[in-house]
Amino acid sequence: MIEWFHGLGRGARTGIVAGGALLLVVAAFGIWLFAFFQHDDPEEYADDVQHFLYGSIGSEAAGGIPYWIWRVLPTVFADHLPEGPGEGYERFGLIYEEGKDRPIGTSLRDRPFPMIAFNCAACHVGTVRDSEGATPRLVLGMPAQQLDFLAYQRFLIAAAEDEDFGGEHIIDAIKDINPDLGLFEEMAYRFIVIPRMKDEILGRAEEFDFLNDRPEWGPGRVDTFSPYKVHFGVDMLADDTIGTADLPSLWNQAVRDGMYLHWDANNNSLSERNISAALGAGATEDSLDFPSIERVATWIRSLPAPEFPPDRIDAELAEAGRALYTQHCAACHALGGERVGQLEPIENVRTDPERTDAFNDQIAELMNTYGGDRDWGFENFRATDGYANSPLDGIWLRAPYLHNGSVPTLYDLLLPADERPTQFYRGSDIYDYQDLGFVSSGAQAEADGFLYDTTLRGNGNGGHEYGTSLTEQERRALLEYLKTQ
Repeated sequence: MIEWFHGLGRGARTGIVAGGALLLVVAAFGIWLFAFFQHDDPEEYADDVQHFLYGSIGSEAAGGIPYWIWRVLPTVFADHLPEGPGEGYERFGLIYEEGKDRPIGTSLRDRPFPMIAFNCAACHVGTVRDSEGATPRLVLGMPAQQLDFLAYQRFLIAAAEDEDFGGEHIIDAIKDINPDLGLFEEMAYRFIVIPRMKDEILGRAEEFDFLNDRPEWGPGRVDTFSPYKVHFGVDMLADDTIGTADLPSLWNQAVRDGMYLHWDANNNSLSERNISAALGAGATEDSLDFPSIERVATWIRSLPAPEFPPDRIDAELAEAGRALYTQHCAACHALGGERVGQLEPIENVRTDPERTDAFNDQIAELMNTYGGDRDWGFENFRATDGYANSPLDGIWLRAPYLHNGSVPTLYDLLLPADERPTQFYRGSDIYDYQDLGFVSSGAQAEADGFLYDTTLRGNGNGGHEYGTSLTEQERRALLEYLKTQ
């Protein structure tokens, strides 16, 4: 072979060497390119709290957005941001810690370009202020009563529909904050990533167009199961149910093991609840990050409910309210109560039926096909005719109340339904220590909040008329005791 090679002319030998070198270069580039597109590296955190706040659960697969594009969207498309307090993504109620370039509840994963997506903390971290000028206190596991997820989705759609959603404007904005953007990355963003993102957003906008015919969610609420219906191909033009409900708390999950979960008591498996939440955030069956999900699940099992400020509790009055709690609330809501964690039929509780009607036998059967033969495959979803009786731990920070967040304070919940506010503002984090809820009326609530109308479908504030015959003194005593839960 060597003799044959040396027997060739110089030009032929040079050509063979050059060709071989080119093949090596092409092969090396192919290996690099393969490795580049196989790259899947999530940010990791040693601290459990930081992992909860910023760790990935695998939601970047279907719910992710290229990070550098996401960073500049509020700058390039500022005219599509909603009115409200804060800047950029703060307008949607997303919370930034000092020194962080992205909000709580977002995760980063290189695949192969940095992708940002939501995790558990987006819906389960909130803030509380004692007054308008006070510093917000971060509360882990609390319902994100300030997060307006539908407004965020509509901002993305408005940006994608804008004629400026193209390579030039977005690339220039990215270079302003990331001057190290390389030529290969720039070309990839310009000709592949940005056009693909635009198409995906507009495609999802078409799939979820039916939401434009439903009442607005407003902050702190989400239609959890309609995305699953879309995933399974349910005809949403024929399905006119409204599944909008409040975000729940995440603390003390260990005591809920075996209880019926979700607002309508449609599943009694903590594991299935956690996995379905990750799928709802954008993960797929193949992208679920089980070690990460299990880490969060273990952490929230013992996450304590936030304590009501002790100096704001009248101990004597709270003690007077204990007997009233035992009489009117304990059977359904106290740990060890005979009905806690069980289904309360709609004919008993008589609250707005839309949420329980939205999760019917069809969607329950479809949900139980998730996972297939995998060891985590769902099998516990069911349709119900009512709502779950939940423990009341940390109830003071779970306002507004009822499954659809239609009652602003615990005081209002103890009034007959026809005496509860018909309209109020949601989204403020200023706490009302008198009536136990967030400030929902007045100039500041109006400036910061969303007008909630209980006369709209799915927003009804009727039912749950337990303890409504109490005197004013008894009502105040019961509220004082509820502070201790």
